[in-house]
Amino acid sequence: MATRWLSTDEQLAWRAYLEATTLLFDALDRQLQRDSGIPHGYYEILVRLSEEESRTLRMSELADATRSSRSRLSHAVARLEDRGWVERQDCATDRRGQLAVLTDTGVAALEAAAPGHVSAVRDFVIDRLSPEQIEQLREIGTAIVGGLSQDSVAV
Repeated sequence: MATRWLSTDEQLAWRAYLEATTLLFDALDRQLQRDSGIPHGYYEILVRLSEEESRTLRMSELADATRSSRSRLSHAVARLEDRGWVERQDCATDRRGQLAVLTDTGVAALEAAAPGHVSAVRDFVIDRLSPEQIEQLREIGTAIVGGLSQDSVAV
């Protein structure tokens, strides 16, 4: 099968996307580290747990939700446990399973970090775009995630 090379416009769009996402994630991580002492990946774990009514997720579900390997998530949760922000509990319905539970201290840390993070997201992305561009960004992101979320992504 012949390679479908990118056109000039496609190449420019691809490179702009790569540079923008790399710079954005670096800037967001720096902001969270500077203002709250939280790496972006840890912040995401706290957010995912906070969005659950019980503030609890199975470790495997949390790994999937944060797009982390099981071992990487386990290491991150151990660091969050050291801070008193997350607790691990055994799963009552599955002896091999473990739950990650967001503590009250973790909620407080997240609540302290969130305003600065939201402000950074607004400064770096939202306020630079028109309402139409925000809708396009959502549609583009949804299309990309939809294509990558399929069970059998061919590489």
